[in-house]
Amino acid sequence: MAERAGAPPRPAARRGLVSGGLTRIAQGLAWLVGALLFSVLIEWTGMVFWWPEQGLDHSRRMLEREIRYLDGDFRRSLLSPDPAGFARKLAGRVHHGLFEATGWIDFLQWVSGPPQPGESGLRPVLHRLYSPAGEFLVAAMQVTQVFCVRLAVLSLSTPVFFLFGLVGLVDGLVRRDLRRWGGGRESSFVYHYARRSVLPLMVSAWVTYLALPFSLHPAWIVLPFAALLALVVTVTAGTFKKYL
Repeated sequence: MAERAGAPPRPAARRGLVSGGLTRIAQGLAWLVGALLFSVLIEWTGMVFWWPEQGLDHSRRMLEREIRYLDGDFRRSLLSPDPAGFARKLAGRVHHGLFEATGWIDFLQWVSGPPQPGESGLRPVLHRLYSPAGEFLVAAMQVTQVFCVRLAVLSLSTPVFFLFGLVGLVDGLVRRDLRRWGGGRESSFVYHYARRSVLPLMVSAWVTYLALPFSLHPAWIVLPFAALLALVVTVTAGTFKKYL
């Protein structure tokens, strides 16, 4: 018993490449689902407190503006020859898979119809429950389409983040060499702090844009966060230890 009590703790098992990759994918999907639910809750809250006079028109106008931004200012991408068409297809496929293939839209149409005089059963009860919540359910479906369009924009903007990160990496390596040969000070605290900020910065960019309760040109999100990414990468590379 004494030997067991004094034995050093076993090191935690390290994850393999496959398990680590699957864990990261699961975490990414969880962040996307959380951002979608958050955007739906914001839209519902706005329909009650912030824009009650607009109702369903608010989410519908958001979708129209997002498509207009793509048609007007996002006509080319390294990942797709037709960014607007790619966004429409993604939104259409998600809408079909979530609401049409599952029979959700047919169910809402069946419930939304006014019951016949003297009709009994489940439909009159569901109709009374649907009447105050119908607009919120339709708004959730429209917000889901807006979410898919923005997700397509962020996916097609990945080369921008890569390019800014590459520029920051080159600048940071140059500053590292200057610090190495010039006898500059080395700060491991700044390095570790900057390195740990890369992933939260990327997640913040995606969640912020996906959950916005109003339409905003993608450039106002992509470019500032890409510049911040370049800054973090250049600080990380510039403060990396002098000697390997």
